[in-house]
This record gives sequence, C-alpha cells and structure tokens, in this order.
Amino acid sequence: MAWRDTEDLPKSKINKDSLSKTSRIFTYFRPHRWKYFLGIVFLMLTSAVALVFPMLMGKLINAANAEVLDKINEIALWLLLLFAAQAVFSFLRIYLFVDVTENVLATIRKETYSHLIRLPMVFFSQRRVGELNSRLSSDLVMLQDTFTTTLAEFLRQFILIVGGVVFLAFTSVKLTLVMVAIIPLVAIFAVIFGRAIRRISKATQDKIAESNTIVEETLQGIANVKSFANEYFESNRYHKSTQDIFKAAMKGALARGGFASFIIFCLFGSIIFVIWEGVTMVHNKELEIGSMFQFILYSVFVGASIGGIAEIYAQIQKAVGAVERVLEILNETIEPVDLSEKIPFKQTKLEGLVSFHKVKFRYPSRPEIEVLKDINFSVKKGETVAIVGPSGSGKSTLASLLLRFYHPEEGEIRYDGILSEEFGMSELRSQIAIVPQDVLLFGGTIKENIAYGKPNATEEEIKQAAKQANAFEFIDSFPEKFDTIVGERGVKLSGGQRQRIAIARAVLKNPSILILDEATSSLDSESERVVQEALEKLMVGRTSFVIAHRLSTIRNADLIMVIDKGVVVEQGNHETLVMKPDGLYRNLTKLQYDQLASLS
Repeated sequence: MAWRDTEDLPKSKINKDSLSKTSRIFTYFRPHRWKYFLGIVFLMLTSAVALVFPMLMGKLINAANAEVLDKINEIALWLLLLFAAQAVFSFLRIYLFVDVTENVLATIRKETYSHLIRLPMVFFSQRRVGELNSRLSSDLVMLQDTFTTTLAEFLRQFILIVGGVVFLAFTSVKLTLVMVAIIPLVAIFAVIFGRAIRRISKATQDKIAESNTIVEETLQGIANVKSFANEYFESNRYHKSTQDIFKAAMKGALARGGFASFIIFCLFGSIIFVIWEGVTMVHNKELEIGSMFQFILYSVFVGASIGGIAEIYAQIQKAVGAVERVLEILNETIEPVDLSEKIPFKQTKLEGLVSFHKVKFRYPSRPEIEVLKDINFSVKKGETVAIVGPSGSGKSTLASLLLRFYHPEEGEIRYDGILSEEFGMSELRSQIAIVPQDVLLFGGTIKENIAYGKPNATEEEIKQAAKQANAFEFIDSFPEKFDTIVGERGVKLSGGQRQRIAIARAVLKNPSILILDEATSSLDSESERVVQEALEKLMVGRTSFVIAHRLSTIRNADLIMVIDKGVVVEQGNHETLVMKPDGLYRNLTKLQYDQLASLS
C-alpha cells in the first residue's frame, strides 16, 4: 500500500546478481559524481578525526598524571581544533550528500513517472494502483535515506571498525587479543537470536497486513456491510485479527527481551573483563592509565560500530529491494507515445472510416479465453454504430482495441484504409474520444477537467464546450462557477453532472471518432434525457461507436452489431433486426420492454 512505512519494505539478498541488477541506479549519479566523491572525502576525514580523538584523550590523561600544565593545554587545544574540524567536515559531508541525493531522486522520480504513464494497459491490468504508488513513494523514500545517510554511515562504521582495531593493536596487543577472543562468541549468539527475531517480526507484520486488508475492504465496501447488517461480523473479524497481532507481538517481545538481556550481560561482562585485565596491566606497570582509557574508548567505538553496522546492512538490503522494484518499472517496455506538448501528425486528420478484418483477441492475463472471434465490419465517415449484446460478450473489448489499449491477436484494424499500426500511438488516440459509464474526474476545478480534452483551450472555448454538453447551466449556478472544485474523482458532483463534464471534455477535443461506453446506463431518467441530448449533439458529423445497455437509445443508429460470446451474430438497423423471429436483438428488446412494463 502507498502509505506503508519504510520499515515494512521487503529486503533483498545482497549478492553478485542483485548488485548487477541494481548497478544501473548509479548511472544517475554521473552528472553529480564529483560532488559525491567530495562528500566521501569529507566522510573519511570525519572518520579519521573520530579515530584520533581517543588517542588525544589518552595523551591528555597521561599528561594530567605527569602534572605538566603546558602539555595539558596543548592537547586540549588540539582537541578543540579537532572538534572544530569535525563540525566543518560533517556539515560539508551532509550538505553534499543531500544535494546529490535530492538531484538524483528528482531525476529518478520524473523518469519513473514518465515511464510509468507510457506503459501499455496490459501492465496496469495486472497490477494494483496502491503497489505502483508505493514504488513512487515508499521505495523512493527508502533510496533517499540510503543515499543521504545509510551508505555514508556504513562506510563510516567500516572505517571506524578497521581503524579502531588497528589503533587497539597499536595501544595494547595483549588486550586486543583478549577482546578479539570474546567477540566471535557474542556474534554467533547474536546472529542466532537475530534470525529468530526477524522471523517473529515478519509474522507480526503479516498479521498487521491482514488486519489492514480487513479495514481497507470493509471501508471500500461499507455500503455492502451496512446493507447486509454485517457490522457485528466485520467487527468480530477485525477483533480476531487484532488478537492475532497481539499474540505475535508478545512472542516478539519475549524474543527481543531475551536478546536485549543477553546482549547487555555479554556486552557489559566483556567490558568489565577487558577493564579488569587492563587495570591489572596498569597495576603491573605494563600499561599507562591514559593508554588504558584510550583502549576503552577505541573498544567502545569498535563495539558500537559492529552493533550499528548490522542494522545499516539490513537497511541496505531494503534499499536494494527498493531499487529492484523501481527498476522493474523502468525495464518494462513502453508504448511509443509522444510526450511533446504538441503531437506531431504523420497522417492527415482522420475522416472516420473504420474497418475490422478477421480480428481475434485474448487478454494477456486470460490467454485461455478467446474474447473476440473473427470480427468483421466496416463503418463509413459520420455513421453511428451501436454495439449490443449480453454482459461479457466483448463489447468493451472492441472499444479498447479501437483505442489501441491492446493489439489484436490476429487480423487487422484500419482507419481511413490505413493499418492502425502505421499511425503514431498519440496521433491516433488524439483523434478518438471516449465517454465512459464511470466518469473519472480529476480533483481540480471544473474548468481544468473540461480543458483536459484540450489543455491549451481558451476560456471561451471551454464555455462553448460546456454549453454544447448541456453543462453550462448547472456550472453557472455554482458560486465559483468554472472554478468549482469537483473533489476526488468528482465526488461533489452528481452522476449526470459528471457525465456532462466528460461530454464537454470530448467536445473540446473535437475527435473524428467517438466512443460512448454505456454512457447513460447508470443515470436516472431525467439525467439520462439531458445527457442523451448532449450526446446526440456531440455525435453529429463524427463516426460514433455506441456501446449500449438501454436499447431504446440506439434505435436511430445506422448500424447495430449484436455480439454474443465474442462473435458478431447479427448486423443491421433497428427495423431489420427487430423483425428476425428468433434473433438475439429482438429477444433483448422484448426483455427490456417487459421489464419496463412490469415496473410501470
């Protein structure tokens, strides 16, 4: 889901294959590589300064023990200069990393979104919107954290571990060997505990995801919940889900508590053992007290870095997974659509002649079902073609093929006698408009939604389109008129109002071919009358394909095609088809007439 936290993002194993796949992401750094390298230089300087600090602290304590004031002041001054340099280096490192990362992410965001909207419909039919939105939000936030902080911190901790161990050995080989002997034992138990905790944590996250799914499904289908009086059922289902989360969380709490206790005991036990050994060496004059303090500080640095690097590594695993998911989108083959503001036309404007010849089609997600079988028809300029038939017969699939959302498995589609593939994708779609049953309006103003059909339209053109769509009267009645906010998906408007705005959008586009996909089937009688009147004005002079549920709206069509199970079983005008004794169109007409009669 788009709102999921980056903590919930799945990890990816870091190996040669995953690194090879994700290496493409670093090509985005090329324009900024010198800034990033400079940031790494400052990172290494901050690490070097951190490694010098314990050594100076040890010298300061030794100087205090020797009671040499000038030496104490000199070392204190060096420490002050050291922290001033650390402050400058840290500022420059953070600034450079953020500058590079934000530039890179802005480029990735723009390229990913631009690539995403050019992908074919088959891609979107197989993926959830929430999943795709997550890749542009959570996954990119993960990359932002990684390139800004995580990679730099990983390198810094690595330098501190290696440098710390070197300085430990330089300070006291004997104490270093004592410490190194303890670390592997603690590390082995930590790995075992860590794996168990991760399994429990994953199980808990799965339970939370199941619980969130219940909430999402219930709220999306709240009308069904209430109409079936199933509030108790849903409440009980969610209650059981939260109990499962509680049990899993408590199991995790036991594991984490045991792990924390183990680490505390081993960590402090190890520190006490090393200090005891160091104090013994000081007592035996084998080590200066300042050197022992220096050793303890380096031990703390190394221990903290080892403890932190595991979490950082886990974050890098998540980042690798995020990169793989973003690259999945960028690796998809896009449609050859044009992103220029003005679409270049290779052909002249369409007149509106359309023909299907032996067209067969299956959806890629359902290859076992042949949706359309040997479809043949020809339509002349300005004709109105009605497509009718039972649900699932393939009516809307024809509209998708006209818009080249999908490509025929066999056969050919021609516009003005030219194969559809010879037109540019944007060139063809810019000359076709669709008014669907469920109109999607964007969350801006009425003016913006109408202008979607022609983004550079003047205010006068927008008003004229609204008048032709019978929408001007209700728009003018609003206090803010064309600047009225329609709300998410047009929720502030009625169904009939949304349809008329969609018609105005189509009017403004001025298409050669018009597709009406059951545009009035979900409206009440009064709204249907107003919308139908607007549609009839829109259809004048254009080749129109009307996918109809209410057969009363298509009586005057030039050609009615009856589709059943992917086959055109009847063709003709209303008078011809209604006279066929056992014809499907006649039966559908009679069925609707009987239904209306029973309602009246």
